[in-house]
Formats: sequence, structure tokens, C-alpha cells
Amino acid sequence: MKEIKLKVQESDLDTVLTILQNLKSGLIHELEVQGSAVSRKTHYKPTTNKVIKEEDSLTRDRSGKYLDPNAYKKKLQQKK
Repeated sequence: MKEIKLKVQESDLDTVLTILQNLKSGLIHELEVQGSAVSRKTHYKPTTNKVIKEEDSLTRDRSGKYLDPNAYKKKLQQKK
């Protein structure tokens, strides 16, 4: 396996590490900074596995804050 060495200013280290960590998964086998290994940040993982159904979405909101699609269309046509 080939190695690439970079010399980076201390002030730019975070930026360069962020760029390297966001490269395609599996492209970089190991990332090391002055003898210490840097762990890859995990990608976004949703907090729940819940599927939001249409009945639960904002289009079905009964609080009065949002109009349902049919009422909104009627309101727009009344303004014409």
C-alpha cells in the first residue's frame, strides 16, 4: 500500500482532516497525525427508525397552523 505525507500548518490541520475524512468511504485505509491515529467520523444516523405516515405529517395537522392542500387551493383562487 502506498503512503502520502502532507505537511500542514497547525491552523489548517482541522480543515485538511475534515476534507480527508469526508472522502469516499474506503478510499483511505488509515489516517495518522504525528504518530496518533485519527478515527473516522461516523456518517449521519437517524435517531429513530420510525416511518412518518401521511396521516401524521404536517399536511394533516389539525392545530390550525397549516391549511390542508384543498383549503389552500381554495384560498388562492378566492384571492384572484
